[in-house]
Amino acid sequence: MRILLGVTGGIAAYKSCEITSLAVKAGHDVRVIMTANATRFVGALTFEALSGNPVLLDTFAGAPLPESTSAIDHISWAKWAEVVLVAPLSANTLAKLACGLADDALTTVLMAVPRPTPIVLAPAMNTAMWDHPVVRRNLDWLQALDRYVLVDPVSKRLACGDVGAGALPDPSDLLGLVTTATAPSSPVAVSSS
Repeated sequence: MRILLGVTGGIAAYKSCEITSLAVKAGHDVRVIMTANATRFVGALTFEALSGNPVLLDTFAGAPLPESTSAIDHISWAKWAEVVLVAPLSANTLAKLACGLADDALTTVLMAVPRPTPIVLAPAMNTAMWDHPVVRRNLDWLQALDRYVLVDPVSKRLACGDVGAGALPDPSDLLGLVTTATAPSSPVAVSSS
């Protein structure tokens, strides 16, 4: 399976390394797109080493796919994917998606993903951010689109020391969800927000 992994800025970005590693070990081809803020938590070189593929960091100075005939990377990356997983999804990128903004490589690619391709979103953030009315509204807007599979964060002790909802689910659970999301006529019900 061709998995496109979007990584946004947040402490949970380190778990995306494990997702990449597990997916490659399971025989999947993984390509990673990182936001600028994600690179403050994990370096692109880490994902290149784990996936064996280039990492897309910039909409206009990216890493074209070897089989691409287009100079427009965001389109070729969007068409390449059989499934997209954004993990972690920050409050910032969540807001961009809810409002239809495409101002970086990740959000631009997400806007170009063909309709039949599943897009799984796994938000991870501080509990107060997760519970913020604007974040809840943005989640509602995305759910109303019937375009995204939303995965609720788990409750536990967070990196900041707070205890509550906001942690990224276990990488192996997320990889299982991605596999389920691509199975024909297999409903994926994971969000209770």
